[in-house]
Amino acid sequence: MREVLLLAIIGWIVLQAFRRPWIGILGWTWMSIMNPHQLTWALRSMPFAAAIGGATLVGLLMTKDRRDYSLNRENILLMLLMVWMCITLPFSIHFSDSYELWKRVMKIDLMILVAMVLLHSKRHMLLLVWTLVISIGFFGVKGGAFTVATGGGYRVWGPENTYIEGNNEVALAIVIVIPLMRFLQLQMQARWAKATMSVCMLLMAMAALGSHSRGALLAIVAMALVLWWRGKNRLVGAIVMVVVGCTLLSLMPQEWWERMSTIKTYDADASAMGRINAWVMALNLAKARFFGGGFMVWTPEVFAMYAPDPLDVHAAHSIYFMVLGEQGFVGLLLFLLLFTMVWFSAGALRTQARGKPETQWLSDLGSMLQVSLAGYAVGGAFLSLSYWDLPYNLLVLAVVGRRWLARKEWLREKDEPVIYWPAFLKKRFEKKKVVPLP
Repeated sequence: MREVLLLAIIGWIVLQAFRRPWIGILGWTWMSIMNPHQLTWALRSMPFAAAIGGATLVGLLMTKDRRDYSLNRENILLMLLMVWMCITLPFSIHFSDSYELWKRVMKIDLMILVAMVLLHSKRHMLLLVWTLVISIGFFGVKGGAFTVATGGGYRVWGPENTYIEGNNEVALAIVIVIPLMRFLQLQMQARWAKATMSVCMLLMAMAALGSHSRGALLAIVAMALVLWWRGKNRLVGAIVMVVVGCTLLSLMPQEWWERMSTIKTYDADASAMGRINAWVMALNLAKARFFGGGFMVWTPEVFAMYAPDPLDVHAAHSIYFMVLGEQGFVGLLLFLLLFTMVWFSAGALRTQARGKPETQWLSDLGSMLQVSLAGYAVGGAFLSLSYWDLPYNLLVLAVVGRRWLARKEWLREKDEPVIYWPAFLKKRFEKKKVVPLP
């Protein structure tokens, strides 16, 4: 039954993508973030994302809807990062394996660029946020309920055969999405809707804790600090956070507390020391090879050449060291600049749209995007999710939001009458749009 339903939904998305390619973008995002076909038995290997992506690209050429090809610092940096990855590809240590991952990353980044071309309205942005929330919220809410029901005795895992299959990866995805849920809650009017979203956010937090991921715990703390600092009443905010935090943590078993305690004693934890060994390997590799080692360098052969302990082979477990080892110092610089610019764009939305009824929602979006980015920056320091779609969708929301705000301001100025007054009357009519005579 679920296979038939999924085929019907995907068929509708493909058909709509030819006429309204922005629907194709939402469908692509849903497929790449949630991977709903992995929840079926017969459709797991079907190339649904490729079908939706192809239909969207055709629709991009055919549609009469508005398209925005304007350049900004974010899409320029993303394109430069893509070009750099194309340059480094021929210098890959394991070219065949690297080439396969390179194709996947190029597809993801291409669709992110297409999303910035096609999405332009408030409706588009809200639907994109809902798509991200539903895609990850499905696993997070279910995982949170599972954690509560089992007393945290078992770990929460992500969907098989996806970027977020591991407990650490799904935990970071859940952490990133919680602020987006808060943004949607701020736009709701009905009390039952707000209460439902509050319950869902608490269950998401429980799922992140139930993953037993130390990186997720640090990411939650970082986001809580940002939210507390931004709050209007910090004392009340601190009390609420402490009460909620203590309540959630009280549900976790002794095993969880023992694992979290290794954050302080990392030098005695084999897993933590393995990560540090991988980080040093990435640093040595980047020093020795200007173009990095290409994708898929986390192998015994590469560790034998560059790691302090060649026998302790680990994945990168860090978005920063992953990019450093695979793309070199230039790639890491572009990666850091890209998300730094996204942070500033989200901050601009938070401040410039604040206090105006018609744009307050955009200020809320900018604020919550920064909270999500804080979680990604901290939690990502211990997880290998450098190229996954979700953080780049935050980029899309920031860029489209700034364009929407700029267009709103331009239209408002265009519609307002321009009144010319002598300079000595400027203060008297300061509430009007005044251009004093020379």
